[in-house]
Amino acid sequence: MPTVYEQIRADIVAAMKSRNASTTLALRTTDAAIQRAAMDAGKPIDDALVGATVRKMVKNLTDAKAEFEKGGRPDLVAANEAEITLLQKYLPQSLDPARLDALVDEAIRESGAQSRKEMGKVVGVLKRKPEAGQIDFADASRRIQAKLP
Repeated sequence: MPTVYEQIRADIVAAMKSRNASTTLALRTTDAAIQRAAMDAGKPIDDALVGATVRKMVKNLTDAKAEFEKGGRPDLVAANEAEITLLQKYLPQSLDPARLDALVDEAIRESGAQSRKEMGKVVGVLKRKPEAGQIDFADASRRIQAKLP
């Protein structure tokens, strides 16, 4: 079974052969971002790096989509939605809510956080967990805020 990165590379070739310009461009941009992230981190490309990079790209596209909606640009909104949909298939499945709650509780205990001012400590502990690649940190932050006074 190919790695996520190998799948992206294979999909680039398939998109080029089918002359799908928008998919080719989106996947090439993703490939370049992954390679840049690997170079910046000074480590080889693995599924964790690919997941983090693609998740960051999806977040940026979602933020841009919201701005395009405010600006009344339905053409750009549609383009961003298509690219988000394309990239989401390369993301690992996120954790179920019960498992995320358990991880948040465990991270709060490990960090010793007592208030919302110490959320950074809890997030730092979550990022070191083996399941970090599957955590939606926006959702985790909301859960942490709800649990800390």
